[in-house]
Amino acid sequence: MAKHKYATKPPNMTTMPPGVPYIIGNEAAERFSFYGMRSILTVFMTAYLVNKAGDLSPMGDAEARAWFATFVSAVYFLPILGAILAEGFLGKYRTILWLSIVYCLGHLALAFMDTAVGIAWGQEKVLALGLGLIALGSGGIKPCVSANVGDQFGESNKHLLSKVFGWFYFSINAGSFLSTILCPLMLANPNWGPRWAFGIPGVAMFIATIFFWAGRKRFVHIPPAGWGFVKQMFSKEGLGALGRLVIVYIFVAIFWSLWDQSSGGSWTLQARNMDLNFFGMQLLPAQVQTANPILILLFIPLMNYVIYPMIDKVFPLTPLRKIGIGLFLTGFSFVVIAYIQSMIDAGQRPTVWWQFLAYVILTAGETMVSITGLELSYTQAPNKMKSAVMAAWLFCVSLGNAFTAGVNFFIANPDGTSKMSDFNYYLFFAGLMLVASAIFAVVANFYKYRTYLQSQEPTEDETATEPVLAGGTPT
Repeated sequence: MAKHKYATKPPNMTTMPPGVPYIIGNEAAERFSFYGMRSILTVFMTAYLVNKAGDLSPMGDAEARAWFATFVSAVYFLPILGAILAEGFLGKYRTILWLSIVYCLGHLALAFMDTAVGIAWGQEKVLALGLGLIALGSGGIKPCVSANVGDQFGESNKHLLSKVFGWFYFSINAGSFLSTILCPLMLANPNWGPRWAFGIPGVAMFIATIFFWAGRKRFVHIPPAGWGFVKQMFSKEGLGALGRLVIVYIFVAIFWSLWDQSSGGSWTLQARNMDLNFFGMQLLPAQVQTANPILILLFIPLMNYVIYPMIDKVFPLTPLRKIGIGLFLTGFSFVVIAYIQSMIDAGQRPTVWWQFLAYVILTAGETMVSITGLELSYTQAPNKMKSAVMAAWLFCVSLGNAFTAGVNFFIANPDGTSKMSDFNYYLFFAGLMLVASAIFAVVANFYKYRTYLQSQEPTEDETATEPVLAGGTPT
């Protein structure tokens, strides 16, 4: 009988597993680090980047948007590597821990970029190195973290899965909210500047890593499946599950192509040309995106306890129907953004409240697409493929951002200007999303649900050597 230091099966309990607070805390700190860095990335590239002589040498908007989208695409492509490491070799816990260290090194590189040595080496090179390490670390842990949440649950407490994924998403946006307020202020303050604006997120990531390590005795550690992972992946059941989900993911990729432009991307660049007076306070362009995490914190309980029950009285609100409604809302948010751009192009300086309206619509859509898709991906994935399917879910984010990057590289002129007007740019994405939403409404009718959860039954070759799960018996 193989001995395991930690529990390898969910405990037989009806309450929240004891490892959940460590996962939620880790996620909040990690998301603080990621979104804090991300919130100032395009602003840094278009306003603070210097050459080796120390002279200001910023990128044009189209080039910065392309860099930004390429980075985000890499972040969400590399979960494939994380899934292979977790399911095939290391297990989720060790994959998360080791790649978190790589993640910390990436933040260190970005903070180092603003030093004399960093400038002498070339800020663009150091920027590329730092973003590469962050993409590897952040991307590598992504499928493991979300799958690790679900692994803590079995049949006896599966009714809490929706709630915990809501909390998980809540923690993401709590961290994002704080960092998107703080980091732009630090970047704009000459006493702090880029080294601190990028350095503080690195400190947060270090804290996240320590917090995750501290919860090791509380987690369920699902062992890597080894070749079993490959066998299930290419089995009829595995390919069938992937095939069903991939059809959904194609449409969700378009959602992410739009959504990621609201978080430190093109919406932030648009905000530079708006009246940012907010109840007497003058916001920074990079702070406007803070509306999204604030609204998420409001929308999660509002959707779960008010809107979803109301809709359910009219027609059954399945996961795919939630996603479909969310896709339509996302398209309409870009219609608002296009309208804002038309006012800017006419020489006006529209109030930031117009962008807040777009964020309200977008965030309502995000709540219905992203949280629902996260839970759907976990529950519809065969047990040995949880991280792999989460990687596929995240890959659609990569695909969406790769598309955005491709569009921006295509429309960028050598002098940094764009071949396409900003109004037409936003209108293009709005139309793309609305057409995709209409097609999805038809395609979703053919999806067949099949739910998989981790077994709570002990197997002959697995037992825990430490009774580490308070409130339940390790199995």
